[in-house]
Amino acid sequence: MKILISNDDGFQAPGIIALHAALRDIAEVEVIAPEHNNSAKSNALTLHSPLYLHQGARGFRYVNGTPADCMHIALTGLLDYRPDLVVSGINNGANMGDDTIYSGTVGAAMEAYLFGIPAIAFSQVERGWAEIEAAAAKAREIVQSMADQRLLGGDPWLLNVNIPNRPLDQLKPVRLCRLGRRHAAERVITQSSPRGETMYWIGGAGLAKDDSEGTDFHATAQGHVAMTPLKVDLTDHDNLGQWAQTASRIAGGVDMAAVAGQG
Repeated sequence: MKILISNDDGFQAPGIIALHAALRDIAEVEVIAPEHNNSAKSNALTLHSPLYLHQGARGFRYVNGTPADCMHIALTGLLDYRPDLVVSGINNGANMGDDTIYSGTVGAAMEAYLFGIPAIAFSQVERGWAEIEAAAAKAREIVQSMADQRLLGGDPWLLNVNIPNRPLDQLKPVRLCRLGRRHAAERVITQSSPRGETMYWIGGAGLAKDDSEGTDFHATAQGHVAMTPLKVDLTDHDNLGQWAQTASRIAGGVDMAAVAGQG
């Protein structure tokens, strides 16, 4: 089994070091990760500046770009093999609910999925790396289970996994969940620079809005490892019929502004 590992916290982050250590004796593992922290970069690709690859401690290779950059260059020419699995993380903090849209951890895994490779994004629920070794052990257990069930090598899939910061023996079983929802983010923070210019800092994420039973928020609050299968199709399938009328009017070339003016 060949596993490619990345993250968004950077190649020196405790999460990726622990993940590599946990997986290296069950598979051939390689790390290609961002040089610096790239949290909240989602699926961003660097298109207007060159990317460079370097090698650091433990043989980890790092790129001066985003998590998606790392996956993209790895899978489009850098590697001379096709990984059986891509694992991203372990992230410093939760990626639940709406977080998955912004997450660089999920972005790296999604990039692999888009290239037809099964991928898992792992995150710890709380920041600070508490019980990171337990989280890595749980990640290893999940990866080994996927291999044992022969889920590698076929159609690609994408999983988002959030692990509570608890000792391994206190982690409750994996629970399959849907994504919850967050309230709108907190207000932007403004400060004055030394030159008197206004600086803006993005506010913190909002609190959980939908943390009802069945969501990732609810499962992790109960001590369970939350697993959510993700998809990339953003089509609003439920409302395609409703939008069909609008699309039909547009296709018919009706100038609604002119019709309103005649009234």
